[in-house]
Amino acid sequence: MKLSTCAYSYRDLLKNDKMTLEQFLDTCRDLNFDGVELTAYYFPELTTEYLHHIKRETFKRGLDISGTAVGGNFSNADPEKRNQQIEHVKQWIEHSVRLGSAVLRVFAGGVPEGHEKVEAVRWVIDGLAQCAEKGAKEGVSLALENHGGLTSDAEGTLELIRPFKNNPWIGLNLDFGNFTGDIYTQYRDCASRAVTTHCKVTCRDGEARRLIDYRKVVRILRRADYQGYLSIEYEEPSDPVDGVSSFAAYLRGCIIDA
Repeated sequence: MKLSTCAYSYRDLLKNDKMTLEQFLDTCRDLNFDGVELTAYYFPELTTEYLHHIKRETFKRGLDISGTAVGGNFSNADPEKRNQQIEHVKQWIEHSVRLGSAVLRVFAGGVPEGHEKVEAVRWVIDGLAQCAEKGAKEGVSLALENHGGLTSDAEGTLELIRPFKNNPWIGLNLDFGNFTGDIYTQYRDCASRAVTTHCKVTCRDGEARRLIDYRKVVRILRRADYQGYLSIEYEEPSDPVDGVSSFAAYLRGCIIDA
């Protein structure tokens, strides 16, 4: 397993013009990360020239692009808005190609008010199918994140990708901070479909937060033959500059001795 971090970890700095994407890459280089996940929200422009610039700057710093990440909602009740979401993801598949990313994180969405779950599930599966067809042509896998809504638990998450069990272009971005309850059983249920991950320091436990034991996580992933990235998505209230560094040191230890 390798170690990466998401641009989202530094979101406040990036959003408030206190850090550029190039400075984010400098930070990741200085912290000896293997890769970076480039989140769509923080690109100041999306021209081919700029995407190629970031690809080159990432390479110059000895980093891989472990993935790209886009927001979205495949379960919007408005057909026109659903199609807009699908086209947005397809566009980001093309951006991912220009950046050199082999995987794109996507979201499912929830059940819209006034509609049944079965409808929302159908819309998400249809959206994933359309985007995966584009991904297969371009060589970019889709990684559906467990991110609330229809993907609040392992059962709901797996329901959405079960129709694609024979499709190698759809997998999971297994976010370890987004399940509640018996989190380790849910990780085991999902691990075999994970193509990338997000590592948060804590997960929700009622109204509180509890620490995630990443030695357990690493053992679960190894049993599932997962060999990809552990990508830090830092959401703690402390300064991410110090917080990401200390969390990375902890994860490196887990990879070594789990």
